[in-house]
Amino acid sequence: MIRRFAGLLLAATLLAAPFGAPAQKIVPVERAATEKGKEKEKAPSPPPEPSPPPYEPQLLRLSEMMGALTYLRGLCGERDAETYRAKMAALLAAEATSDARKDRLAGAYNRGFQGYALTYRTCTPAARVVIARFLDEAARVSKDLANRYGG
Repeated sequence: MIRRFAGLLLAATLLAAPFGAPAQKIVPVERAATEKGKEKEKAPSPPPEPSPPPYEPQLLRLSEMMGALTYLRGLCGERDAETYRAKMAALLAAEATSDARKDRLAGAYNRGFQGYALTYRTCTPAARVVIARFLDEAARVSKDLANRYGG
């Protein structure tokens, strides 16, 4: 019985690879990895991203505060919550000169929004204090950016 099964297995193997079929090229693993690396080298690389402007940290902080204000103002029933989302969209339109920069700015906005969404489920006196502090800080940062870098 075992010989019969072995014979059938051998026959199936021979039938699976028809005669005259081209043999597959066997490439050592190390060489295959270097050949794939060469293929990647041939593809044109994207141009390097320009260095961020000197005011990038302030814009990231401003983006994060706008995200927090969008969430907290909406949570506390203020009608201007969507204003901060619109201001962020305007900031992205003006400052997102590359996809990477847009991702950084939008990421900061989302961190601000999500961070406070995890902390506050209802409007509390502490949430109102945070709103007041962020409004003050955002005004200072905006004024500093305008005075220092124009705009």
